[in-house]
Amino acid sequence: MTSYDFERYLNVRSAYGASFDPTGERLSFLLNTTGVPQVWQLDGPRAWPQQSTFYDERVTFVSWSPERDELAFGMDEGGNERQQLFRLDGDGETITPLTAMPDAKHRWGGWNSDGSQFAFASNRRDNAVFDVYVQDRTGTGDDAEMVYEGDGWLSLAGWGPDDDRLVVVESHSSFDRDLYVLDIESGDIEHVTPHEGNVRYQGINWGPDGDALYLVTDEGADTMYLARLDLETYDIELVEEGGSWNVDGCALDEDSGRLVYSRNEDGYTELTVGELTGETTIREFPTPNLPHGIAGGVSFGPDAERFAISVTGSASATNVYVVETKTGEAERWTDASTAGLPTDSFVRPKLVHFESFDGRSIPAFFSVPEDASAGETPVIVDIHGGPESQRRPSFNPVKQYFLNRGYAYFEPNVRGSSGYGTEYTHLDDVEKRMDSVADVEAGVEWLHDQRAVDPDRIVAMGGSYGGFMVLAALTEYPDLWAAGVDVVGIANFVTFLENTGDWRRELREAEYGSLEDDRDFLESISPINNIHEIEAPLLVLHGENDPRVPVGEAEQIAEEAAEQGVPVEKLVFPDEGHGFSKLENRIEAYTKTAEFLEQYV
Repeated sequence: MTSYDFERYLNVRSAYGASFDPTGERLSFLLNTTGVPQVWQLDGPRAWPQQSTFYDERVTFVSWSPERDELAFGMDEGGNERQQLFRLDGDGETITPLTAMPDAKHRWGGWNSDGSQFAFASNRRDNAVFDVYVQDRTGTGDDAEMVYEGDGWLSLAGWGPDDDRLVVVESHSSFDRDLYVLDIESGDIEHVTPHEGNVRYQGINWGPDGDALYLVTDEGADTMYLARLDLETYDIELVEEGGSWNVDGCALDEDSGRLVYSRNEDGYTELTVGELTGETTIREFPTPNLPHGIAGGVSFGPDAERFAISVTGSASATNVYVVETKTGEAERWTDASTAGLPTDSFVRPKLVHFESFDGRSIPAFFSVPEDASAGETPVIVDIHGGPESQRRPSFNPVKQYFLNRGYAYFEPNVRGSSGYGTEYTHLDDVEKRMDSVADVEAGVEWLHDQRAVDPDRIVAMGGSYGGFMVLAALTEYPDLWAAGVDVVGIANFVTFLENTGDWRRELREAEYGSLEDDRDFLESISPINNIHEIEAPLLVLHGENDPRVPVGEAEQIAEEAAEQGVPVEKLVFPDEGHGFSKLENRIEAYTKTAEFLEQYV
């Protein structure tokens, strides 16, 4: 098999986050051809795209005005997540800052129906909380009107049909939210989701008559389902159940009643397209003929005659497809480069299950090089972050590089992962945190029984919370590992919670435990306090501007591990945050990873 260098893999491009212009003839989307995502436009399938923004920083979203030849986009600086909003004229020549308050975060809340105003949530008044603002399209930030003063983690889910109301989402934790309907003129706000316990409400859309919201929720169920929320009675009415899997997204065109919703079936997306024929009844259209993998980010064209959607798979880069709503006929519009790599060289994973310490079955994706030799194949155990996330079969250039170089790749969805029901997601809460690390150990024991695997060359790698999992696995089960790679990971839960962004602390304490009530427990499970157990060489990668897991986590774990005599390498990027968005930094980070593993594995 031909070997390719890391730079080739990291130059595989992604096109995603599409938005139709008011005519439905042009499509804007994000594409990272320059090394960071920028706004691009095209006017037909596989047409030559035109670049519209030319920044060194990443663009985070793009949204066309519903009536004007202009669009909004977001961008932060150096990965600090303090997103600012901008307006771009359709000619791609004129950009106007809309917020220009770089010390605050701005969460896009959407255009009103004629594009004369937009809404957003921001922590510009108080770094720890978010307020709701409405601003004219010609404004520059100072003239934004605060229409609701918040006291928590708020975001917005769109304007009502008459432009007089907004849906406000308050997040108490990743698994507990509340919805409110805000009267923009009076400032009155109505709580429409009174509930007990933890309940999720997401994928929120206004119904055609403005008297209901269509959304996905797990209220009263283990898996999420599509529902109608009556805004007068607050009753939740079932529209489509999830069954064994979550309905994880919904997009509804309020004028036509046409909708697209998705199920997450063992990580793969199954789409349903149709239109409302009653309050809770749907007439289904043919299933779109899209590649099998993961799909999301729906943007309807005029009259919802068609919609754009981003699609990716284990062996295919992310691209934007346009689907004819009534027929399901899909056509790829973007042509994200694969950097000359032959697509038939990309390896697809197998979905496997292994038994953990308590008899529970844990799902995982397992990829093995075609030419793997029995008993000689090293394995990278790549652990996702979150922890309320899920490893799904999307294109991963880092994984494909290591598969090309003879490594197998193992991606477990340990307890606490989303996608497998509410009960499963709570199996690692607070005092049960280390049960998820025990799942990793069980996964490695399963790997020992696989014919191709060399049990002495197994690597732990992960980012963010996955970085904590790496460090915890290295200190709890030191005999299992040949090396560890910690990317923007948590080393000490106490210092992490003390120093993370003010706006995040309450949500993270809901998952991990609070500094006030659980400090001793958090100290006990922090890898930094068990560092004397570590044996495997360690590589630590981090961004200096990380607002989620501050860079001090990397500095302390690298220092303490080195004092234990462990071979440690640390690489910190001064212009990155929680992860690496710039191509040159990704190349440096993962080339260093490859060299590190070549040395020790």
